[in-house]
Amino acid sequence: MREHKSIVLGVDVGGSHITVGVVDLTTRAIDRERLVRHPVDSKGSMEEILEAWAGAIAPFCGEGVRSTVQVGIAMPGPFDYDAGISFIDSTQDKYEALYGKNVKELLAKKLGISNAQVRFKNDAACLLQGELFAGIAKGYKRAIGMTLGTGAGTAYYHGTEAHDAARWGEEFGDSIAEEYFSSRWFAKKYLEITGKDLSGVKELVDMKEESWVKDIFETFGCNLGRFLSKFAFEEHAEIIVLGGSISHASDLFLPEAKKVLAQSLPNVSIKKSILGEESALIGAASSWYEG
Repeated sequence: MREHKSIVLGVDVGGSHITVGVVDLTTRAIDRERLVRHPVDSKGSMEEILEAWAGAIAPFCGEGVRSTVQVGIAMPGPFDYDAGISFIDSTQDKYEALYGKNVKELLAKKLGISNAQVRFKNDAACLLQGELFAGIAKGYKRAIGMTLGTGAGTAYYHGTEAHDAARWGEEFGDSIAEEYFSSRWFAKKYLEITGKDLSGVKELVDMKEESWVKDIFETFGCNLGRFLSKFAFEEHAEIIVLGGSISHASDLFLPEAKKVLAQSLPNVSIKKSILGEESALIGAASSWYEG
């Protein structure tokens, strides 16, 4: 890794993996040849989780750059991003072992670098920041973003920097937003209809020709449209950016979501992230950008 202030490590912590990439903040691009993705057992012990993370990041923190390397990490919440302390508990079904721990301090120690060389940022905010910095939302002044995966993350942008909107716990339907806009919702619907457990949303996508599967995705899209309509209205958004693993199936639910959104906000567009997983890496790295 070149010792240059514009070169930063972008890290994306997911529910089952960690991805690390080298980001050039001048060209706003990622070095795809040096992109690494390692599996992580998010239900493991604190030591197992940190070892997996450090194992992915450490190769980029060699002797030549250890004192100068800058690391930006996209992390799901609840989390104190400035202090680096996790507040993810059992309701999130991942990384419970990190609850109350100063993750920034523990990880920096494992990497042999200082706490000041590590910055955490909400993963949904990183997705949105990445798309604003180098992707589909470049040039917009007000935007919102949402990640759809093992959890549901939300972010807003008012012209300076994307921030965590923390709407995952907002009341929606007969529960909270995260129960409707995560893989758990699909698993629940699948169990109700088939009496079987769902291995992942991709399993459902593979059955997309079935009418009952189409209905599930359309219902998801309708709910998403309702949620985003309120969210976009309250944040005066010009554009909505979607990311996360479930967004890969957007062809199956986005038309319905757009239809619902158009009823109240016809001038607001919904776009799928064009940078994919790279958006969170670029967004996390851009927390070091001084432009």
